[in-house]
Amino acid sequence: MVTIDIRSTANKLLKGDVRGVVEDVKVQIERSVGLVGVIIISLSAMLGSGLFVLPSFAAMIMGEGIWLAFLLAASVVLPGALSKSELASGMPSSGGSYVYLERTYGPLVGTISGLGLWASFLLKSSFALIGFSAYMYTVTTYFDIELNTYIVSLSALILITVVNILGVKKVKIIQAPILGFTLCLLLIVSVMALFADSTDMSGPWNAAWDTDPWTIAETAAFVFVAYAGVTKVAAIGGEVKNPGKNLPYGILISLIIATILYCSITYMMMAAIPGEWWVNSSGDAIEDPIYKFVESVAGSKIGVFAAILAVLTMISMALAGILAASRFLFAMARDGLLPQSLEEVNAKYETPHWPIILTAAAMGLTILLLPVKDVAKLASGFKIMIFIMINSCVIILRQTSYKHEWNPEYRAPLYPLIHIWGILSGLALVYIMGEKAIIGAVAAIVMGLIVYQLYGKNHAHPRTTPFDTFRSEFRNPSETEHDRREVAFNAADMGGKGHLTLKEFQVAMHALGFSYDDAECRVIFHEIDTDENGVIDIVEFTAQFE
Repeated sequence: MVTIDIRSTANKLLKGDVRGVVEDVKVQIERSVGLVGVIIISLSAMLGSGLFVLPSFAAMIMGEGIWLAFLLAASVVLPGALSKSELASGMPSSGGSYVYLERTYGPLVGTISGLGLWASFLLKSSFALIGFSAYMYTVTTYFDIELNTYIVSLSALILITVVNILGVKKVKIIQAPILGFTLCLLLIVSVMALFADSTDMSGPWNAAWDTDPWTIAETAAFVFVAYAGVTKVAAIGGEVKNPGKNLPYGILISLIIATILYCSITYMMMAAIPGEWWVNSSGDAIEDPIYKFVESVAGSKIGVFAAILAVLTMISMALAGILAASRFLFAMARDGLLPQSLEEVNAKYETPHWPIILTAAAMGLTILLLPVKDVAKLASGFKIMIFIMINSCVIILRQTSYKHEWNPEYRAPLYPLIHIWGILSGLALVYIMGEKAIIGAVAAIVMGLIVYQLYGKNHAHPRTTPFDTFRSEFRNPSETEHDRREVAFNAADMGGKGHLTLKEFQVAMHALGFSYDDAECRVIFHEIDTDENGVIDIVEFTAQFE
């Protein structure tokens, strides 16, 4: 790995040589994720609840032909995937949709979109835990063990919340192999179903084309959440080799693979099992369709094995979901749109514990209070709205490029037709989803407006001026002043890790007598915290600025 010469780069920064700093970063930071890595990350973020839970609920709306709804949903996702590829290419250091929207539209829309993204991720994670409890019930029933599904779901929620706070992020590493193994099993079972006597290959095909367009569109809107993770990999654009090619190609290839898997597996699922098998004795949709499919084709033992794999996959998805959702609150607090406590990281574990706890609490209420179908519908509704806004970002940035520099390495093709299609089709799907999706959209807008008016409007302020002043004041200290700073910084380091959290940095700055209030210290801290992990390294910090 090639490392950055911190002192050389810092000197360029102090001299105002921004272009030199950018070139240093571009040349010297290691890019380790290739095309295959982008595809794996995107697929592992996308596949899961879309296969394990959604099919039976989609069948309640449309019947056997749900494969066509997955295909239509993919066509609406495509413009957003292309747009986000362009945005990630043009803002490679940014960390997701919230940043793109906030930088394009400003803090008000940033507040609304940030809260909407937070809601969509926590709803999707809640949906994964609901599916987890259904498959866990299948497993415990097979082994004759009695468990309350709500208790199981909430216990899993508490567990993954603690894991997130502890910072054991590598647990996500197991998600890709488990999901890959499950998909291999499903593909094998699908091939077996081709030769089963009960399989009717014409059923799903005829059912799809016999369904009226409105119902197909309604189902497509419902299953939209299955593709929610397709652009998640854009958040690590700075770590991708040759991002101008690998990022858009990886996103598009993963979208094509996911669409083929969704359509083919749901097609075989519906063809292999006769009758309305997705309805339980109470007239509601079953929550473990993969188990029913595998059991019907390969037997109950293999079905239980598939259910165990589903349990592991859904838990790892919920774990990653809380991690992602909590970071939106963390990023908004960094921009002054939410209170400082939401950007504080734990001194010992260096994780944003309050955003994690708040996200988990909202998920718990979702699991207890909302029906499964409403959770999926709201998650899809929020995600469609974000994709609509992402498409509009590209249009705005290109149309106003004469006022600012917008020269991304990758430009989405078929501009602006495909972007307009993404916006109009997304609006149509939200409308077709009905009043719950519209109520959710209005609620997100109202909540964002209230939060911005009560807090963000008065606390979001420019970051550059305090940092420029601090930079000039901090350079070239005497030996005595240098020693005094080291003592103050190490005394403020309550975690004893050689890092300073925001609160610790504020304490040290006040102890050293710098005339900055807490808000200005926040701005300075954010400028120094370039990797945006909520802590700054004391040694690197002093070496860079002195």
